[in-house]
Amino acid sequence: MTQPSAVRIAQVAARAADSKKADNVQVLKMPEVMVEAEFFVICSAQTQVQVRVIVDAVNDALHKEGVELLRQEGGPGNSWILLDYGAVIVHVFLEEDRHYYDLERLWADAQPVAWHA
Repeated sequence: MTQPSAVRIAQVAARAADSKKADNVQVLKMPEVMVEAEFFVICSAQTQVQVRVIVDAVNDALHKEGVELLRQEGGPGNSWILLDYGAVIVHVFLEEDRHYYDLERLWADAQPVAWHA
């Protein structure tokens, strides 16, 4: 199986998060200076249970695409979970922490990418 492109991985992750009612799902093409990742997918949830459900949905959807998780930071009980798929990093936040860390402002020079089907 051929590895999907980074943009496809980001779009699949965003759709999976959206399917579990993630709030304000964003896909950002990172600037050239961000050599570690081409895309960030950022979303938030209202509860820790919903964070876990979103993380599981993203992992399942990308596994079906033949994309393996390289690393996960955070776990049950955390308010921010980071999923590292190499060229794509998925951030799933509790809503209040998303506002606190405000990655969209931090990476304001990143380009939004359409992800809807």
